[in-house]
Amino acid sequence: MAEQQPPAPTPTHGSDPDQGQGQDERPRDEQGHLVLRSPEQFKALGHPLRHRMVNVLRQRPATLRQLAQALEMSKGTIGYHVRVLREAGLVRLTETRRVRGGTEQYFALAAPAFKLHQDAEVGPEFLINAALGEMLPRQPGQASHTMLRHLWLTDTEAHALEARLREMATEPYPTDLAQGRPYGLLVSLFRADVPNLPPDEAP
Repeated sequence: MAEQQPPAPTPTHGSDPDQGQGQDERPRDEQGHLVLRSPEQFKALGHPLRHRMVNVLRQRPATLRQLAQALEMSKGTIGYHVRVLREAGLVRLTETRRVRGGTEQYFALAAPAFKLHQDAEVGPEFLINAALGEMLPRQPGQASHTMLRHLWLTDTEAHALEARLREMATEPYPTDLAQGRPYGLLVSLFRADVPNLPPDEAP
């Protein structure tokens, strides 16, 4: 049975615990992406359940009940982890809706996307470990492909590719999630430790 659409949102006035706590003062880049740097943020995202919760909230704001249903966890457990994400400035209370028997709070990500600060103590390994945690065992008939290739690029070509990858990463999530299943794409452009052979000697 399809879930009924929730009633129209009722904006909160003066009751949002996230207001006035400096959430909007956290560093953001020119695109409005939240720049991650503090150990508190990485600790919050490092937990596998909270990482999955962030991925669910990339689709749309949700209530504790909806998150508990999607993640197949108890509402109390979800509430605790949402609180950790809120204290780290990664999730915010966005609105309250009246429902039968009371009200429900909707939580959303604090920014459309997160970005690692260039001086963050963690590096690419943080994203690689996050991707490994997301990977599901391959099932028959499902698309899956992982490989490591090396490209020989000039500095100009490398910067152009980097710009293109950043552009692709900002593409919005689809509004109709029933059209397909989520697949992860881990892309890393890095200077590889691959020595060049000396010129071959003429015969």
